[in-house]
Amino acid sequence: MGRGLVGVVAGLIAWVGFATVANLALRTLMPGYAETEPAMEFTIAMMIGRLLVGAASSVVAGSVAAWIARGRGWVPAMVGVFLIAMFIPVHVGLWDRFPVWYHLAFLISLLPLALLGAKLVASRRGIAAARQR
Repeated sequence: MGRGLVGVVAGLIAWVGFATVANLALRTLMPGYAETEPAMEFTIAMMIGRLLVGAASSVVAGSVAAWIARGRGWVPAMVGVFLIAMFIPVHVGLWDRFPVWYHLAFLISLLPLALLGAKLVASRRGIAAARQR
């Protein structure tokens, strides 16, 4: 497998892994979260917490994909596109459980935040390269 494909797969795995760990942290740190999670009857603060987990997961996914792909700019973009494709059916199924702003904030942010993660890796590489000069 080429670096591009490995980067896409690794980015998606990173998203799931980071989101899982961060969600466990929400369950532990946010009062009432673990009890309301099965019924998905979240408060606004809990929904914002979930959106922040998704946002951070997207940045991590884009960073991992970019780090592995080494300059193949399409790789983090594909991670974002795949995340959108994976989560549209999930959010369609959950449409009545959450307000529209929640769905839109989550889905619209996936691609830009994956690209932001890639940009962070690129800027870090640029800084490292400048230091070596």
